[in-house]
Amino acid sequence: MISELRFYLRLLPRRLPVMILLFLSASLAGVIVAQRLPAVYSTSATLLVESAQISDGQRRSPEQTSAAEQLQVIQQQLLTRSNLIEIANEVQVFDDQASMTPDQIVRAMRSASNIRLTIGRDQATLMRLNFSAGDPVKVADVVNRYVDIALESSTAAATSQAEDTRAFYEQEVQKYSDEIDAQSSKIATFKSANADALPENLEYNQNRQSLLQERISRAERELESIAIQRNNIMRVFQATGAVTTQGPPPLTPEEALLQQLTGELSVARSIYSDSNPRVRTLQAQIDALEDRIAAAAAAAPDTPDNVPTAQSTALEISLAEIDSRTTTLTQEIVDAQEELVTLRSSIERTPANGIVLDGLDRELENIQSLYNASVGRLAQAQTSLNIVAAAKGERVTVLEAASVPTAPSSPSRVKIGAMGIAAGLGLAAGFFFLLELLNQTVRRPADIVKSLEITPLATIPRIETKAQKRWRRVLQIGASLVVLTSVPAILWAIDTYFMPLDLLYEKIKSRLT
Repeated sequence: MISELRFYLRLLPRRLPVMILLFLSASLAGVIVAQRLPAVYSTSATLLVESAQISDGQRRSPEQTSAAEQLQVIQQQLLTRSNLIEIANEVQVFDDQASMTPDQIVRAMRSASNIRLTIGRDQATLMRLNFSAGDPVKVADVVNRYVDIALESSTAAATSQAEDTRAFYEQEVQKYSDEIDAQSSKIATFKSANADALPENLEYNQNRQSLLQERISRAERELESIAIQRNNIMRVFQATGAVTTQGPPPLTPEEALLQQLTGELSVARSIYSDSNPRVRTLQAQIDALEDRIAAAAAAAPDTPDNVPTAQSTALEISLAEIDSRTTTLTQEIVDAQEELVTLRSSIERTPANGIVLDGLDRELENIQSLYNASVGRLAQAQTSLNIVAAAKGERVTVLEAASVPTAPSSPSRVKIGAMGIAAGLGLAAGFFFLLELLNQTVRRPADIVKSLEITPLATIPRIETKAQKRWRRVLQIGASLVVLTSVPAILWAIDTYFMPLDLLYEKIKSRLT
């Protein structure tokens, strides 16, 4: 191991000029770049998403923007082409901006801008805006312009969302209000067209139907009784020549009408109260007939009962009264039957009308519930808009404002110089070991054993005279001096006639990254 190390140490002077060339080239280039790179200043501002100071009482809907999404939208808006060009033109960020195209300005602004979001559960939602450039004042101006745009965008987005929500629910309320009016009109039209067959009139119609059926039955029984009475009067008159043999005298028309009205009054009182107009009308007619009958009885002269003419007249009067009562009852039956047919039709149509009306009412209730919900949401949307207008809702505020930096943030000149020296050492060492790996010549006994697989008995080293040693040392020193003088000259020529070393470094760095 020690012999190996000695062998390579003896070889080191032969490779020393080239190794010095590589080391000096990389080291000087690193030092020059570290000194020539312009100072870059950087500053930042921090934005915080504050929770709402006043709650609007409603949970966030899926369509509403969360705090994280709001910051992401603001980030995209900040880096839009129009904003970047506008800020660059206002601040004049770059020294050679007049010669830059809009695309170059946008790329440079995006490269110099750094926006980081801090979003997570159980922690504050933050946005850090950072910008780097050569002028500290311009750097602070750019970050402040970013902050202004972010705050304006946040306020405009919140206001626009609240206004859009309110406008939407205003349309919903108006729409459902119109639907309620249309549905109510449809229900009113249906009820007007089917007023006689509505569910609320079913009980009245059924009671009226029962009353008419009872009236028809009573009238039919009364007709039968009147027919029997007429036949009896005729038989008695034919057999005896008198209208009646026993019993009360025949009734006058006023007395018959009084009897009829008395029966109708009895029926009416069984259905209606005494204050009913019909009951009161019948009572008034009965009172008037009783007065007339009483007056006629007082003024009539006494006539003998056995006058034949009086019996004939009584017969005619009785038959006329019976025929008149029969006609009245017959007409009453016809009218009741006609009304009964109408009532039956109404009762039959009532269930179907009830089903249709229930459907219309359910639809009206559904629309009414939607209307009530929309009114409540409209009130909530108006409350949210008022909260946003009063700046009491969730908002973006400046947690830390941007300040003018007093010291450059980059480049790290010591680090770049150290990197150049390390690169020079690496190139020199790599060159040495690469040549040794590629050199396959036999230079020591170990190489003979390795190549020929034989063990020599003895080896004779190369014999060098003093003059040869002196000449070799002169050549090595001369080569080293040439390297020491040529490397700075070459770097100076590259920096002067080809490209400044700092620009060359930036290009190489950008290509590598």
